[in-house]
Amino acid sequence: MPSDAASDQKRFTGRVATGISDMQPSYFAFVLATGIISTDAFLLGPSWLSVALLGIASTGFAVLIAALVVWLDRYRSRVVAELQAPERVFGFFAISASCDVLGGRYAAAGHPMVATALACLAAVVWFALTYGVPASLLLARQRDSVLNGVDGTWLLWVVATQSLSIDAATLLPAWPSQSRLLATAAVALWSVGLLLYLLLIALIWQRWLTVAITPATLSPPYWILMGATGIIVLAGSDILTLPATLPAISAIAGYVKGTCIVFWSFGTWLIPLLVILGFWRRVLRQWPLRYEAALWTVVFPIGMYGAASRSLGKAAGLSFMEPLSRGVLWVAAAVWLLVAAAGLARLARGPAATRHASDPTHADMTGDLQPPSRLQRPAPASANPTLPGPRLPALS
Repeated sequence: MPSDAASDQKRFTGRVATGISDMQPSYFAFVLATGIISTDAFLLGPSWLSVALLGIASTGFAVLIAALVVWLDRYRSRVVAELQAPERVFGFFAISASCDVLGGRYAAAGHPMVATALACLAAVVWFALTYGVPASLLLARQRDSVLNGVDGTWLLWVVATQSLSIDAATLLPAWPSQSRLLATAAVALWSVGLLLYLLLIALIWQRWLTVAITPATLSPPYWILMGATGIIVLAGSDILTLPATLPAISAIAGYVKGTCIVFWSFGTWLIPLLVILGFWRRVLRQWPLRYEAALWTVVFPIGMYGAASRSLGKAAGLSFMEPLSRGVLWVAAAVWLLVAAAGLARLARGPAATRHASDPTHADMTGDLQPPSRLQRPAPASANPTLPGPRLPALS
């Protein structure tokens, strides 16, 4: 019996070590997806769903932060490889965005100090990344072009920027003495995020039109195209709720309202397009649908679209948006449940099954070929650096 306990402990330790070594900042998309649905449920009901998801998001965030610290300390070569890979480096922005989304949920629940602490952490991470990542791509890249590395994860830069704008607006009532500073920060960050979206979506369309699209490259993170429009609308709607007497608000309020309506319309237009692309990938090209951490980048945009619709409807007096947001909330919750169930099933199969399925050169337990993910860890140093790395393990 003691030997069995020691063996179980050894297996558990090995699984934890494997999970940390395979760590990716893009895993924080789980917190993004869970946190935004919790916020929607807090404002629209039911309260039990909001509280349950808040607990899950907070636990996941704590576990991921602990794993991230160990990963940064013990696997520095892999960290450097992630920072040098155009198709993966923007995943680091999920860390900042998850702090903001979780902080916004705590602010809504009446915990401004927790929200302030998370916003400060997010701001530090965002500032380091928002200049470090472009600098590394422009000055330290080893390829003439990074166009092949452009994908939906690049829009996490927009999500992180706009989420900081939301935090600035959300925290203004808690810090009235800093109202002018926070209002100006909210407007400035919203404006920067808006321009970043226009820049990055132009690069994405250029890649789509100049580089052949394959099922492997048409990955789940492209749903962030819609999610980024949603967070632009949500941040803009929050700005519209701030006192109009503040100089930064009075100077831009009319433009913000019109822009929010434009981006909500564009995000709505994107949904059928993304569904069609997914149908082409999964059905026509028979790309297997199995769990991967990248699926959380599908859940988050759905939840964000619902939050944006509710907020814009309230700010612009569009009454039809509240029932729409309620319907979207339940769709997002259902998709969250499906992805979570798939992740738990993958976790139950154990690390051997996960690693076997994550290797694109091997068949999984059903004999089908497992496709590579766009949110991947770097390939070993001995491998061709242009090839995708192994599939992400299940996120627990």
